[in-house]
Amino acid sequence: MKIGILGGTFNPVHIGHLLLGEYAYEQFDLDEIWFMPNGNPPHKEVKYRKGALEQRLEMLRLAIQGVPYFKLNLHEADDSKHSYTYQTLRELNFMHPDYEFYFIVGADSLFAIEEWRNYREIFPYCVLLAAMRDDKVTDDVISQMRYLIQKYSADIRLLNAPKFEISSTELRERIKNGKSIKYMVPDAVEAYVNEHDIYPTEE
Repeated sequence: MKIGILGGTFNPVHIGHLLLGEYAYEQFDLDEIWFMPNGNPPHKEVKYRKGALEQRLEMLRLAIQGVPYFKLNLHEADDSKHSYTYQTLRELNFMHPDYEFYFIVGADSLFAIEEWRNYREIFPYCVLLAAMRDDKVTDDVISQMRYLIQKYSADIRLLNAPKFEISSTELRERIKNGKSIKYMVPDAVEAYVNEHDIYPTEE
């Protein structure tokens, strides 16, 4: 099995996340895409009321329903502790020794990956898919790929994916300001956000 892994807080999940998964699935002939929400990411603080993680998980379930090769993976869905990429990949490889994992990141992450916790342990456990639009691939990105490949024997490949300009942060702000998020998230996610008042104006 060839498994693509797309991690993040998904707060909320949006069309850009789904497109990234779809393009990775197509371009690298993957069997499944695992959407892996991080309950307590070490690089950012997620401050929302009790039950927020469960709400993020439900939005993800709604977003990927009906797509047989999109799966929700709860390996990092624990808000009581930090999850680290090297640790997750090591554990997944131990649990599924016959699987090949493709870890999807933005191309800009290639310049920061040496700052990640125990980053050297990431490379043996996955193929890194660096997402970038073909018309935006720069010499700097190519140079950084070559550097990481040569220094760490990393397997890094470019993922040609559309750039979705709306971020989860912007979506939360739009919701709090009473603006629409229609067409930016799946209809079921929009309905869930509105029904449960996920991002109220005053917290």
